[in-house]
Amino acid sequence: MLQSKLFTKTVKDAPKDEVAKNASLLIRAGFIDKTMAGVYTYLPLGLRVLKNIEKIIRDEVNKAGGVEILMPSMQPKENWEKTGRWETMDDLYKISDSSGRESALGATHEEVVVPLVKKFVSSYKDLPLYVYQIQNKFRMELRAKSGILRGREFMMKDLYSFHKDEEDLKKYYEVMKQVYKNIFERAGIGNETHLTFASGGSFSKYSHEFQTITPAGEDTIYVCNDCGVAINDEIINEQKECPKCGKANFKTEKAIEVGNIFELKTKFTEAFDLKYKDEGGMDMPVLMGCYGIGLGRLMGTIVEIYNDDRGIIWPESVAPFDVHLILLNESLRSTSGEIYESLQKAGVEVLYDERMGKSVGEKFADSDLMGIPYRIVVSEKSMEKGGVEFKKRSEEESSIIKKEDILNYVKKVQ
Repeated sequence: MLQSKLFTKTVKDAPKDEVAKNASLLIRAGFIDKTMAGVYTYLPLGLRVLKNIEKIIRDEVNKAGGVEILMPSMQPKENWEKTGRWETMDDLYKISDSSGRESALGATHEEVVVPLVKKFVSSYKDLPLYVYQIQNKFRMELRAKSGILRGREFMMKDLYSFHKDEEDLKKYYEVMKQVYKNIFERAGIGNETHLTFASGGSFSKYSHEFQTITPAGEDTIYVCNDCGVAINDEIINEQKECPKCGKANFKTEKAIEVGNIFELKTKFTEAFDLKYKDEGGMDMPVLMGCYGIGLGRLMGTIVEIYNDDRGIIWPESVAPFDVHLILLNESLRSTSGEIYESLQKAGVEVLYDERMGKSVGEKFADSDLMGIPYRIVVSEKSMEKGGVEFKKRSEEESSIIKKEDILNYVKKVQ
């Protein structure tokens, strides 16, 4: 992509109304734009990151048997009344049309997916079933001060599993633990992210969160020094020992919740009378699990972890481009153009800063702020030294490599 065609611009100063580092950096770098509190537009660079995160999630969920659908954001009031959540869910957006008909803007989709599945599941032969979507959610968030970590409109992957018994539910629940671990590792935050025990409420003894350690976190977790799992702040007074290894050796950390999984069991299937006939023809209740990841929240968490005083440092797996190619001298435009074309033909995603009228300092500042993993600079100075300047965003030192070796070098470091 030519940077001159990128209609967005970087901003030198942080927005005065943003206190979260993720929002400040993403706005300054031209990845997102604030529409109002808790609501953001994803600009071309930000959308590319979001799509890369989406690709990782979709790949891992599909490998675990997930079947993708897309459910509506507008949901009938009657369904929410059946589950009792029309009156009890405090952050539910309720809307009405000119006729007075009331609907909900989807904060979650149990009220849609269960009656949907009821139309297709009647026998034990139809189970298990795993359906998911990647779609916008709406929640009346009164504390929308954390950038894209806590929004009023946000994109989520929500998967719902349907089972004939608890044994099958627990088996898939364990599968999803590994799926989430894979997702966070591929997104670059695996080492900082801990499986965290939380209260299961009315569903089961425990549910589980995936919490990523960062000083920007709003949650407090207690990480076991022996096995690495954690307990969240709500259950630590009742759970004095690690539920995995039995030790009582914790360290206290601030963290961001990047995903959660629940055993819903029959809470929602009973509300809609979703049953199946077993091998003997008896009606039996269908059990459920649900598994959520907020894509924007994951993106914001990555930014909170990977940054320095110059800007963002994207992990390669989610970066908007692999390489930032920068032309400094007009006399070398044809040379840099050839490099751009060869990288593109090889499948390398490149942002090509071919703009003139920008100083060297401005171009380098933009590049550091955007955080693309690798930078290639084409200049008269680099050519005099034998090639082009190659630098990793995460490192301070650069090196000169031969123009004809660029493709091999890029492939080597990826």
